[in-house]
Amino acid sequence: MPIHLRRPVFRKIAVVLEMIKIEHTIFAMPFAFLGAFLAERGVPGAAKAGWIALAMVGARSAGMAINRLVDLEYDRANPRTAGRALPQKLVSRGFVVLFIAVSTGVFAAAAAMADPLALRLSPIALAIMFFYSWTKRFTWSSHFFLGLVLACAPIGAWVAIRGEIGATALLLGLAVSLWVAGLDIIYACQDVDFDRRVRLRSIPERFGVPAALWISGAAHAAMLAVLVWLFRSEGLGPISLAGLGAVALLLAYEHSLVRPSDLSRVNTAFFTVNGWISILLFATTSVDILVLQSLTRTSP
Repeated sequence: MPIHLRRPVFRKIAVVLEMIKIEHTIFAMPFAFLGAFLAERGVPGAAKAGWIALAMVGARSAGMAINRLVDLEYDRANPRTAGRALPQKLVSRGFVVLFIAVSTGVFAAAAAMADPLALRLSPIALAIMFFYSWTKRFTWSSHFFLGLVLACAPIGAWVAIRGEIGATALLLGLAVSLWVAGLDIIYACQDVDFDRRVRLRSIPERFGVPAALWISGAAHAAMLAVLVWLFRSEGLGPISLAGLGAVALLLAYEHSLVRPSDLSRVNTAFFTVNGWISILLFATTSVDILVLQSLTRTSP
């Protein structure tokens, strides 16, 4: 194909990748690999790790793209989102549909290569992911549906390694679900007036911003409690607990950035702080797992 025909396609792909914020895959990827490390009790093999990463990228790309497609009319009407690619017609609906189809295919193929059970469960993960995009139309608990979507990452990674769903994976999925729901509640505070005007449902819309911030804090406190329980049940040591303490401080800082009367720093709380949270938790816990693995090997 001549280079002058390929370039527009590359530009469209770049626009879609920017639209779905591909770099924010960093939110869920560390939790997926944390699930893999816990399942393996060490470093997963390179092939498994590669399929887990590819499945994660494919699933998130498909989910984010369909969310932008489903919400197009709302994004066009909302001043905060009117500058996005689809409202501005920087890319066509048809191209986004094609991108969704390809991303879904990548996810399914990676799941198939990772484990047969992962392939059989992949339609459920896709159904949850696609269903989330409609939840704001009828329930203020949509944030927890988004949490359920992200919970599929560590559970799926566990399945890829073990070929089964374990209690540890479900607990880690619950922690991720609470974390994501809490941060999404904060993010939704920006649109409370718009949501009320167009009758979209959210916790800020239903209960008001002050109460929403309290609910977000409660979700994050519950996340920490679940992780403490999980780490203790898995026999993890002080490194992971220290990491969890640092995560608690970051969550406290995140909530200090946002006030009912001042939502100007929501993006800092949502994007920057939570990116560090997922990386820090994975780094400290994976090191702890490797230390325990080393001690087990050297013990008589």
